Amino acid sequence: MIHSFLMVGQSNMAGRGFLKDVPLICNEHIKVLRNGLWQIMTEPINYDRPYSGIGPAASFAAAWCRKNENEEIGLIPCADGGTTLDDWSVDGPLFKHAILQAKLAKQSSKLEGILWHQGESDSVSGLYKLYHEKFAKIVESFRLELGEPDIPIIIGEIGDYLGNGFLGSYFSEYQKVNQVLLEFANTNKNCYFVTASGLTANPDGIHLNAVSQRKFGLRYFEAYNKRKHILMPLEGEENAIYIDSKRVLTKTENMTILENQFAGGHISLEDYQLQMSNINNDNNVFLS
Repeated sequence: MIHSFLMVGQSNMAGRGFLKDVPLICNEHIKVLRNGLWQIMTEPINYDRPYSGIGPAASFAAAWCRKNENEEIGLIPCADGGTTLDDWSVDGPLFKHAILQAKLAKQSSKLEGILWHQGESDSVSGLYKLYHEKFAKIVESFRLELGEPDIPIIIGEIGDYLGNGFLGSYFSEYQKVNQVLLEFANTNKNCYFVTASGLTANPDGIHLNAVSQRKFGLRYFEAYNKRKHILMPLEGEENAIYIDSKRVLTKTENMTILENQFAGGHISLEDYQLQMSNINNDNNVFLS
């Protein structure tokens, strides 16, 4: 049985961390829903834009796998960059798409939680004043439409760096949005808040960098696993980028990595054939 999680919100849930900045995570126990099928996860997970990258979901899933050995987790990517809370209204295409994907996933998995990160686009013009009311309707509708009245909702904080970037003036009210998010988590059942304290951004000053996304994913998992708010950075999270690095890769994982390298033009046909031969002869080959 696959244990699945719906990923919703805007770009920091989809992920914009640079792929080159962290060790990849490839684990055959982590699946992602693509075209209605569960496939072994590779990053980027959430292809909302051509430049999508590292988000919090992969390290969340890797931490889940450490806790649940020999079981499988499934990620349902539905986040979309730059979207406002109004874009997620229950009569809009993003919400309807997420519901359709989650219902499709439920045919072959058990839906265990919803990972939410959104608010940057509602950090101006007093939009925070209606955030609680609008978000409450979205959460209620997710639970109703999916037939999951008690499903945990994990809610990520907006990073403190947001007001300092070259576009900081566009996010002048992000702290007020964060206050609303925390208040919502405090006043609604099975909703848990995850701090972004200490996390840092890409050069754009908007999107969490890859290292911070790995940490954020661990915090999301801690909130889900312990069913509590995470209000401080986690002890030992500085090692988050190595969450899945000390494992000997399986044959399936090695083949997945190699196929991605070859299909992406990163290695030659000769190297591909040689390394594939090595993999077929030894299940525990480490790829360069």
